[in-house]
Amino acid sequence: MTIQVNSIEGKAVKKVIPLASIIKSQFSSTLFKSAGIYTGSRIVNAAIPFLMMPVLTRFLTPTDYGIVAMFSVLVGIATPFVGLSLHGAVSVKYFDRNETDLPRYIGNCFLVLAATMIVVSFFFWLFADPISKYSAFPKQWLWAVVFVAAAQFIGTLLLTIWQVQDKPFKYGVFQNALTLLNLGLTMIFVVGMNKNWQGRIEAQVLTFAWFALMAVFFLSRGNWLKISYDRKSINHALGFGLPLIPHSLGGLLIMQTDRIFLANMVGVAAAGIYVVGYQFGSIIELLASSFNQAYAPWLFRQLSDEDPTVKPRIVKLTYLYFIGILVLALLLSLLVPFFLSFFVGKNFLDARHYVFWITLGFAFNGMYYMVANYIFFAGKTAVLAWVTFVSAMMNIAFNYVLIKLNGSVGAAQASALTFLVTFLMTWALSARVYKMPWKLKDADVRNY
Repeated sequence: MTIQVNSIEGKAVKKVIPLASIIKSQFSSTLFKSAGIYTGSRIVNAAIPFLMMPVLTRFLTPTDYGIVAMFSVLVGIATPFVGLSLHGAVSVKYFDRNETDLPRYIGNCFLVLAATMIVVSFFFWLFADPISKYSAFPKQWLWAVVFVAAAQFIGTLLLTIWQVQDKPFKYGVFQNALTLLNLGLTMIFVVGMNKNWQGRIEAQVLTFAWFALMAVFFLSRGNWLKISYDRKSINHALGFGLPLIPHSLGGLLIMQTDRIFLANMVGVAAAGIYVVGYQFGSIIELLASSFNQAYAPWLFRQLSDEDPTVKPRIVKLTYLYFIGILVLALLLSLLVPFFLSFFVGKNFLDARHYVFWITLGFAFNGMYYMVANYIFFAGKTAVLAWVTFVSAMMNIAFNYVLIKLNGSVGAAQASALTFLVTFLMTWALSARVYKMPWKLKDADVRNY
């Protein structure tokens, strides 16, 4: 690859940078060291539920699994409204601390959280019957949905601070401790006390309550939390968070619509089996999102330097990533059917039919992360929000049509197709709002 690196007496000087050197330099950088820690901790975090799966699929019926899955769907839908995804605003303000009292800003995020909790709780109370009907989830447990969404928001604020401070070890330890507590309580309630799906939800409620309390403790001890009303901070938080609602909700609908359609068109038991297949396919999502946790801050620092010679290297790294994640998805989909019976009870073996499409979809979603970062860096979140929301609407149509045509597997196919469309649309938009040399031509490099 030839890159123009500087100018001497008005003449361009070019340097040939071998691809092998690019890869070697990036893997020895802090980016891949941090990504390795994030990925390692999240692998441990994800391994615990996998170790729990052989037990739960033998103590819970597919219907039980389906009810627990619908609880997760509802939490996911409530999350963009409860707290307005303001952890993203905190990560931006962290790099602007000369002009922002960040502890006071975080304190005002808590005030926004309190207000949004009241609004969402009232909505759930007002529409409890239709929500329960279409989600196949008992309405007497809807309070737990809002509670868990709020507790997750508080914990995520702490994790965001550690992420932007480049402290992946603390991030991983805290996250894994949360999962271990969740596992322990689930085993006590489901296996020891035979509480079925209720025990699984009770374990999550108690776990996230502890998660939130510990987050408040660490934020306070680190002097990151100051509750003091500030109209300017509130206005900025609302200006950041409200436009992201369509984006966050759209992304969650893309992830969760399949289960809603399965529960209503096929049955809640089918949704339960589908979730087991989804957990195996989500290994790709785990790897992709872990990498992006380290990649996004690294990318923003590179782009902030405004060095035109860096951009072609970033593009090449991106293309290598695209190839790698597709290959990983294919390999995983081929391997899962061989060891599925060791992990799940006999009532869940049909989960193998979903794995290929789910892994492929998450590969496309991992590719989406790589191009969406440019839109966040450019501050064009409103544009991204509507792209994601449009994709979610398309996902609804895909699910209805493909489940009608192909049965339960149509839900997985719809997800894969939606992730592909979202990735392509986002890539096209990112190329418009932030110029990158995607064609990797020397002429392109000189324009940046």
